[in-house]
Amino acid sequence: MDEQEFLAGYDPSAYPAVAVTTDVVALTIREGSLHLLLIRRGQPPYAGHWALPGGFVQPDEDLATGARRELAEETGLGDERMHRVHLEQLGSYGDPGRDPRMRIVSIAHLAFAPDLPDPVAASDAAEAAWLPVTELGNRQLAFDHARIIDEGLERARAKLEYTPLATRFLEPEFTISELRGVYETVWGDPLHAGNFHRKVLSVPGFVESTGATTERGGARGGPRAKLYRAGDARLLHPALLRPAREEEIR
Repeated sequence: MDEQEFLAGYDPSAYPAVAVTTDVVALTIREGSLHLLLIRRGQPPYAGHWALPGGFVQPDEDLATGARRELAEETGLGDERMHRVHLEQLGSYGDPGRDPRMRIVSIAHLAFAPDLPDPVAASDAAEAAWLPVTELGNRQLAFDHARIIDEGLERARAKLEYTPLATRFLEPEFTISELRGVYETVWGDPLHAGNFHRKVLSVPGFVESTGATTERGGARGGPRAKLYRAGDARLLHPALLRPAREEEIR
């Protein structure tokens, strides 16, 4: 039997139906703290609960396209700003009882970018908001989204150790102090300014100088700070370890 004959006689209905959705753990820094985008569901199941932005993947979409579409719907981001969003696949979640409607497998994605706009709730959502990650314990979360969020936050924190993705939380030109602020915010730990500055500049390709400085000095009237941009490194070697990880190694 050739392939055409096989496909002509193939009956998809002979197998249990499985739907595919995508959920997005979208992170940004607002007012000096790490925020996560959540929507409050307006319809069952889990009406009134908070959930990650997401939805069913359309027949003509690949997984990343579906995730970008869902994120754009909730944030109002157009194509001209979407290119600044870092998006990567986080994991697959397929527990048979995770959704009461039917067997649904979610392919979750992690996204982060600087200064993402206020969200706009889609038609099936009662509300959408950027919420500080420190306040998530007070929210009722739908489905298995608590687990997805936990794994997304850990992925983001870990990736800042060995990749230059912290720069994606910043504008194209930034100071080392601003970069340190990203690490402190995402990791939730204060960092020694001098040690951090030295470590960053010792990693080949992490950042490169623009040759320019800030227009003004620091709050205490100090010298103007040098401006940097992201370098061409894809991995950080040596890695910038979280304080707790450094203690473990010692």
